[in-house]
Amino acid sequence: MKILETHTAPLLSSRSRLSEYAVGIFASVPTKSGIKKAIKKGLILVNDQRGVSGQFIIGTEKIDLLEDENLKKKNINLALKVVWEDDYLAVIYKTAGLLVSGNKAKTVTNALTHNLTPSAHKDAVKPQPVHRLDFATSGLLLIGKTANSIMNLGKLFENKNIHKTYIAVTIGKMKSQGTIHTPIDEKESLTSYTTLKTINSEKFDQLNLVELTPHTGRRHQLRIHCKSIGNPILGDHEYGCREKNLKGKGLYLHAKSLEFTHPHTQERLTISLPNPRKFDWLFRD
Repeated sequence: MKILETHTAPLLSSRSRLSEYAVGIFASVPTKSGIKKAIKKGLILVNDQRGVSGQFIIGTEKIDLLEDENLKKKNINLALKVVWEDDYLAVIYKTAGLLVSGNKAKTVTNALTHNLTPSAHKDAVKPQPVHRLDFATSGLLLIGKTANSIMNLGKLFENKNIHKTYIAVTIGKMKSQGTIHTPIDEKESLTSYTTLKTINSEKFDQLNLVELTPHTGRRHQLRIHCKSIGNPILGDHEYGCREKNLKGKGLYLHAKSLEFTHPHTQERLTISLPNPRKFDWLFRD
């Protein structure tokens, strides 16, 4: 395997586990989760031996990052809509029914190289998403193009400094606005919502066009939270009503906008998309 980067550890005042020490030492893998995956795949060597997550680094060790041959083979030519881009980051539109990442070849991650302009910065890396969207959810996805951007965008998410807004269609009578505090996996979770429009429906009794704002980032949070208050999202077969759906129309959940301060230029960015046509069709006048 090809060595991508090499790092020599300086003498440390106290020993540190490899999984913690290696965070930030490689431009190609800047995040903690990325380091853990690289160690698990055997892509990090310590003194020419496969690194183990719990082994201690004390100083003078040579630490190598190997090229992931599987990722190299998975770059695919799949057209993505680029909504916004500069030399540090990008925002793309993910269609419903497309995986962000995973073992399949057809994913957003594997298609980014063919859709984005390579960064000219020294810490440029293979572009990668810095958050997730469910397979069935459409909308905006934020991408990092440099090691520093990926780390800084991760910190913005961690500190809740990126404001995300979703649009959904929910089933049943719903309040005009509110907050949902239902714990997910025994963890604190918070979503606020505003009902924008309501229509009566012979099949669904009532449908609501709702703006959702997640204040925490739990897996499937919006879908679980809407279900928990008795208003499942239309088309949600996992948390909603299987007998109440529109055949072939999928999940009515759309990541509509992102608002944050650019980590390098300090420009305040608000990036948004119009509602998908299937939403507007339901609530047409």
